[in-house]
Amino acid sequence: MGALNPANIEALKRRLQSACSDSEKGLPGVSVAVVGQDGKELFSHAAGQRGQGSPEPMTVDSVFWIASCTKMITGIACMQLVEQEKLSLDDADQVHRVCPEFNDLQVLQEDGSLVEKKRGITLRMLLTHTSGFGYTFFSKKLRDYGRPAGFDEFSGYADDFVQPLVHQPGEAWEYGVGIDWAGVILQRLTGQSLNDYFRQHIFEPLGLTHISMIPTAEMKKNVVYMHQRAADGQLSVRDHLLRRALTVKTEEDIKSYFNSGGAGCFSTAQEYSQILAVFLNNGTSPKTGKQLLKKETVDEMFRNQVGHLPPLSEKHLPDAKPDLVRYAIGVHPTVQGDRQGWGLTFCISGGSTGRSLGTAQWSGIANLRWWCDREKGVAGFVCSQVLPFGDEQLFQLSQDVEIEVYKGLGASS
Repeated sequence: MGALNPANIEALKRRLQSACSDSEKGLPGVSVAVVGQDGKELFSHAAGQRGQGSPEPMTVDSVFWIASCTKMITGIACMQLVEQEKLSLDDADQVHRVCPEFNDLQVLQEDGSLVEKKRGITLRMLLTHTSGFGYTFFSKKLRDYGRPAGFDEFSGYADDFVQPLVHQPGEAWEYGVGIDWAGVILQRLTGQSLNDYFRQHIFEPLGLTHISMIPTAEMKKNVVYMHQRAADGQLSVRDHLLRRALTVKTEEDIKSYFNSGGAGCFSTAQEYSQILAVFLNNGTSPKTGKQLLKKETVDEMFRNQVGHLPPLSEKHLPDAKPDLVRYAIGVHPTVQGDRQGWGLTFCISGGSTGRSLGTAQWSGIANLRWWCDREKGVAGFVCSQVLPFGDEQLFQLSQDVEIEVYKGLGASS
C-alpha cells in the first residue's frame, strides 16, 4: 500500500474546505481519516467549525456521535463471543433464554393488528437485520403503533427498544434495533455493560482513548454540535439527539443508561479508523499487534448473508420521521449489477469511486459514512453532525474523498 502524494493530500484538503465554505447552507464542519492496511494514516484532516456560528474550528480531535457506525463495533464484540463458543449465530433457543422478552414478541401488520411470529430469532438474524425488528423513523406502521407517546430509539432508556416486530423473523431485511438487542445479549452473558466490554476487549487493545458510549470530560470538551438542515438547505444548531449520553452524572444514572449497540458510541474519526484497520489486517491491529478476531471470522462478517432475499439496491427506505431521515431507494448508490448485500452488521456494496465490489460500508443518522475495502487495503471515515440523514452534500463529499484516495493509491501502486 503506497502513500498519497502531496498533490492528492492538497486536493483532499481543498475539497473539505470547499464543503464548509458556505456557513449558512454548506456543511458546518467535517473531519476525515483514511488508513491503509498497515494502520498508518494516509490522510487525516478537519475543516469548518465545531458548530455553526462557533468560533472554535473543527479539529482532528473533534468528537462525533457516530450513531449507527456503532453497529460494526457491536458486531466485533458479538463475534468474539461466537469464537469463544459462548454465543451461537444460529441457536434461537439460546437467544430466547437470554432474552425472554422475545418469547412474547408479535408481528405488527399494516392495519395495526398483531399476529404471532412463526419462528424464533437467532443472533445471525439480529446482526443482519432479518430478525423482524424495525426503526420508527423508517417504518410508518411502527411509528404510528407507538403513539401517542411514541418510541424514541435515542432516549437512552431500554423501554424504547421493546417494540413489536415489523415482519416475520428471517423473511425480509428491515433496518432496525436488532443490533441493539445483540448488545443486550452480550451484556447479559458477560455481566458487563456494553461500554465496559468495548473498552476492555476492543478499545484498550487498540490503544484507543477517545471513543466511548459515555464521553469522558475530556471528550465532552470536543463534542461537535448537532445541526438540522431545513428544506431550503438552511442550517441551524439543534439539541443533541443522544442527549442523555452527554448528561448522565451519577453512578446510578450510568447504570440505568441504555448502552445502544446500534447507535451509542462517540469517537474521533482517527480512532474509529483504527478499528477499520483491524478488518484490513484480517482481525489483528496492525498498530498494536493485538488480535481481536480470527481471519475466518472477519471473512464471515464480510460475506453477504442475505443473498436469498431481494437486493438491497432496490430497498425502499421511507421517511417516517422527516426531521431524522430522507426517503431513499437502496442503501447506497452503486454500480449496475451490484445487488448490494449485508454482512454481519454492515452493508456490502461496490460503487463508482474505485472501491472493490466486496467493500464493507455503513453510515450514521447524523451523516457520517465509513468504508472498508479489504481487497485494496484502504478504509476511511467521513464525519459530520447534520440531520436529517441522507444529506446530499455530505454524501457527495464522501464520494469525492473516496475518488481522490483511490486515484492517489492507483498512481502510487
